[in-house]
Amino acid sequence: MEENPAKSHYAQLNQGEENEMEIFGYKTQGCRKALCIAGYILTCGALLLLFYWKPEWDVWANCVPCSLEEADVVLLRTTDEFRIYSRKNVTWISVSGIIKSRLDYPSIAEEDSIFNKALMKPSLQVKSIQVQKIRYVWNIYAKQFQKVGRVICGPNAIDVPVIPIWKLLIKEVLNPFYVFQLFSVCLWFAEDYMEYAAAIIIMSLLSISLTVYDLRQQSVKLQGLVESHNNIMVTVCRNKEGFQELESRHLVPGDMMVLKEGKALLPCDAILISGQCIVNESMLTGTACFNTAKGDLVRSILYPKPMNFKLYRDALRFLMCLIAFATIGMIYTVCVFALNGEEAGEVVKKALDVITIAVPPALPAALTTGIIYTQRRLKKKGIFCISPQRINMCGQLNLICFDKTGTLTEDGLDLWGLLPSEGNCFQDVHRFPADHSLPWGPAFGAMVVCHSLIVLEGKIQGDPLDVKMFEATNWVIDDSSGHQTESQRSTHATVVRPRPKANSASVEGITILHQFPFSSALQRMSVIAQETGGEKQVFTKGAPEMVAMLCRAETVPSNFESKLLFYTAQGFRVIGLACKSLQSGEQSTDLTREEVESDLTFLGLLIMENRLKRETKPVLEDLSAAHIRSVMVTGDNIQTAVTVAKNAGMISPTNRVILVEANKIPGSLSASVTWKPLEENKTEDYGNLDSDSQTGRRIRLAMESGQFHFAMSGKSYQIVAQHFSHLLPKLLLNATVFARMSPSQKSSLVEEFQKLDYFVGMCGDGANDCGALKVAHAGISLSEQEASVASPFTSRTPSIACVPELIREGRAALVTSFCMFKYMALYSTIQYLGVLLLYWQLNSFGNYQFLFQDLAITTVIGMTMSFTEAYPKLVPYRPPSQLISPPLLLSVILNILFSLCMQIFGFLMVQKQPWYSKTDIHSACLSVNSHMENSSSASNLGLHVVRDGDPTEVDNGYKSYENTTVWLLSTINCLIIALVFSKGRPFRQPIYTNYVFVLVLVGQLSVCLFLVFADIDDLYSKMDLVCTPTTWRISMVMMLAVTLAVSFLVEEAIIENRALWLLLKRTFQYHSKSHYKRLQRVLEQDSAWPPLNETLFSDSVAVSVEEDTGGHSNPTFDSNEDAL
Repeated sequence: MEENPAKSHYAQLNQGEENEMEIFGYKTQGCRKALCIAGYILTCGALLLLFYWKPEWDVWANCVPCSLEEADVVLLRTTDEFRIYSRKNVTWISVSGIIKSRLDYPSIAEEDSIFNKALMKPSLQVKSIQVQKIRYVWNIYAKQFQKVGRVICGPNAIDVPVIPIWKLLIKEVLNPFYVFQLFSVCLWFAEDYMEYAAAIIIMSLLSISLTVYDLRQQSVKLQGLVESHNNIMVTVCRNKEGFQELESRHLVPGDMMVLKEGKALLPCDAILISGQCIVNESMLTGTACFNTAKGDLVRSILYPKPMNFKLYRDALRFLMCLIAFATIGMIYTVCVFALNGEEAGEVVKKALDVITIAVPPALPAALTTGIIYTQRRLKKKGIFCISPQRINMCGQLNLICFDKTGTLTEDGLDLWGLLPSEGNCFQDVHRFPADHSLPWGPAFGAMVVCHSLIVLEGKIQGDPLDVKMFEATNWVIDDSSGHQTESQRSTHATVVRPRPKANSASVEGITILHQFPFSSALQRMSVIAQETGGEKQVFTKGAPEMVAMLCRAETVPSNFESKLLFYTAQGFRVIGLACKSLQSGEQSTDLTREEVESDLTFLGLLIMENRLKRETKPVLEDLSAAHIRSVMVTGDNIQTAVTVAKNAGMISPTNRVILVEANKIPGSLSASVTWKPLEENKTEDYGNLDSDSQTGRRIRLAMESGQFHFAMSGKSYQIVAQHFSHLLPKLLLNATVFARMSPSQKSSLVEEFQKLDYFVGMCGDGANDCGALKVAHAGISLSEQEASVASPFTSRTPSIACVPELIREGRAALVTSFCMFKYMALYSTIQYLGVLLLYWQLNSFGNYQFLFQDLAITTVIGMTMSFTEAYPKLVPYRPPSQLISPPLLLSVILNILFSLCMQIFGFLMVQKQPWYSKTDIHSACLSVNSHMENSSSASNLGLHVVRDGDPTEVDNGYKSYENTTVWLLSTINCLIIALVFSKGRPFRQPIYTNYVFVLVLVGQLSVCLFLVFADIDDLYSKMDLVCTPTTWRISMVMMLAVTLAVSFLVEEAIIENRALWLLLKRTFQYHSKSHYKRLQRVLEQDSAWPPLNETLFSDSVAVSVEEDTGGHSNPTFDSNEDAL
């Protein structure tokens, strides 16, 4: 049954947000509920368990559709491709009761809100539901559910209770995997298969215990993380109460806090009214209402989006195939045993047994074994993972987005020089530290005061750029800085003074009266300062382009752009400086920021050097050699970003960079986009330049060969996304540098790459990367601060060397998962085929035979096969991402056929041997425990004694020549496929490096061969084997040798022959279905792309793109990428 949205029956929650859902109204019907209760009883709870797994079936069975206003049950469905259902009961709450219980929390509701109306109707009650820690109430006037957090303020806290162990235990035990294991164990106990049933119980209990312990620890860690921000004591000033200390959970919007000196946690979002503070951006902020960025982040951890990775999806499909396969076997079993007059109970047990054989209960656990071992290896290498299922995704990454500062380059900046400007002309550059003794001047003054530094515990604290700049002046911040009275107003003032040896000793000191802090949106900061006994001045520093726009045109040098280009093209980070004098009588506290930052005088350029990290270039070269795209996403200047990209190897020296500039047309709703070569050099600065014609020819040749890169700013990206959405995918195919990007634009960019079917990784180190880290397929944080909780992976070492390491381990884990899946599927199929063959004779494997295969062979192999480590080199192609691909399916099918042929051949050939007897299991050879006299006389006569049976020997009905032959062949066949499927290079180390696995295989093979050639009656009796002539045993070994040779040859010559599959693809003209691959093929045929030195205008209609959103939708973890 599918939902059919009707107007009053259906609505949307959180429209346009990350947790957008559809909501459907239902009303419980008594007769339906009574029938369902009867069903629960008749099915012994099986129907109730099914409804637990499928809540939508529960609602459809118990309820009837109705309007949301009448509903007592609602059905929620996510709007993503997963379409996951959840059931919520509608409860009644007293609105006036809430308000009375929160008299200290002010109402911030709209005038016509239901809460304000409740004040006039004390008895008013409303319907309510709670979804993912958010309370929604039914607004009877708006006819919709609304968030409580939007209409009334609750406690300033994020409530994350530690989940009780019993809840975790019940949820884990009710997992379909463990329910199937419970069914299997009950069946095995009924068949007296005690040993393996006990072993499965022990392993399941251990697995459940470890899972519950891990979940509990994560819950405790998350609770501790948010609780530390909930119980902070703060000093608050309120109108009636005055100053008082209270817990941060009691803060409400409008409270005025007093921050004490020293380090402290800020438990809410706040505006700095007066004074100074330094905030570490990599730390999470608090919250003043329910719906905040931190709340969204914590909620996304509590309720993560499911992952739609093809491996898991295909695994479920394959399980369905095995179940269908088992159904065929059940029908065959019932027919065979029923026609031979077996008891009904025995027939049912035999038929059900086929399911546990064909569908191995340990299959899901085997798939995660490789991930668990990989997680341990990553931990040893300093890479921590909070989402283990994403490890396999790392094996598919083909595009990595890198932040620049602190990720590709060193965290700190070194002051390289100052390029002062006087009379609209640049002067000689002053280098640091050689020329650190600068003469006093306006530019020097800007360096002294234009910052937000403070002295904390005797040490200067603040932005690393500001620290480097200030230290170069040889001045100090006066520890006695404090409050200064200005026109009857008390303001916080910072005083800076020269050291005794400073060149500017003629200036006694400067007082910083007021600060306009740095804003990433404005790209600048300003201060109002005053020399001792002098006039007040404004100093501004920020992005050079922005500062120049605020300056009077006559003060900006005519060669400003070329000089800026000269330094940014070399990878320097350039800061613009400006100043102006304030008129006497103007109070700093009365001026607005717009008034202060206008009609400035340009002072010059401060040049900072941001060096590449030592490991950056080798890592990016490794990724490039592996055909993994690298993209830079930074907030820095576009020229600086392009130069760093070139120095790092993202852009080859022979490749061309095309700047994409998009602008909104003033007075119009349309926009324009222009493509032009990025000016990388000027004659006055470089000298050895090609002619314009040569440059143009080089650019055109580079573009024709596809060797070009797009670079664009965040503003251009936003405009292209809004007005030229059809061009965005084309631009992203060759875009390498994105500069001046805001946090929301970074997240949007990652999502756009994912829409093109790229598997995207994001590597960053700051809080402004949190959104992108969260939405990427694999987010890698280089920060160990609390912001790293948004990222599935965190590196202890702040180096991008973790990226190829993670990809290598991801590829190895992915291949291991495939190997384990193929092995488990083949093992169960081999056992399944052997049992069905013996069922034909109303026979089967004995309990110890099953136990040996299940426990001594398969379980041990499953535990050790995954020990193989990752191959140290990244190859230029990825492992397959799906099981339903020709090579893997062919491998499984062919090996099933080889096993089937060998078992049938052995089953038939043993019946044609001259010593074969269907009734006498001792006809083949004499027992060493037989009567010696008869044996001796018979030997003297040259005769074989046929023994009807040893009265002391117990025959449980399993012993036969067919049983012995099929069991020995199938058992050793399991070892053969384990060896054949244990792939090494190019994604894992050679199999011989996995010493434990090799020793296990050798030991198991030795035991199996011993069972083949041993002639020990007691052992054979225990294992339900019978004695056969040596010639037949050698024949069985030869069958196995042929099977090994054929399987190995097919696997290496066909299945793993990449060249062969590429040839087949070309022959049958098969092309990848990935969006970006299809687009590449189209653009290769388009000679007009890119439109160099052209401008394109948009229509007046623009696509709405959110600039800042509370959260970002988690995209489909899916791709149509070619599996080969």
